[in-house]
Amino acid sequence: MKKRSYLFAVLLSVSGLAFSQSIEDELKEFAEEKYPNDYSMQEYVYEKQVAAYEYMQSVSDEEVKEIAVSEYPNDYSMQKYVYEKQLDAKKYMESVKDPEVKEIAISQYPNDYSMQKYVYERQLKSKQRME
Repeated sequence: MKKRSYLFAVLLSVSGLAFSQSIEDELKEFAEEKYPNDYSMQEYVYEKQVAAYEYMQSVSDEEVKEIAVSEYPNDYSMQKYVYEKQLDAKKYMESVKDPEVKEIAISQYPNDYSMQKYVYERQLKSKQRME
């Protein structure tokens, strides 16, 4: 039984290593494609992608993560940017006071909190001018 547990642990660590190597290769390739003739920019992009990848692995709002990943499936840095922007907008939309204007924003962009915020602010401003 101990032998089987040990073998399982080794297999798990090797599969984790292969996964890490796969991500590392993916991020290196991404950086090389962005800057094929500039090694310092490749390194810069690679480091930003690694940090953003790690960040995206730790996020807690799965709904917002899904939005970010769907917009930029191969760019972790942009996923991080979109995630943070969408999360801020989601929190904003949870705190707005005008239910009529909120409904307008949500109906126009049901799956995009950033656009909901934009529409809400424009509609609210227009509503206040018209009153």
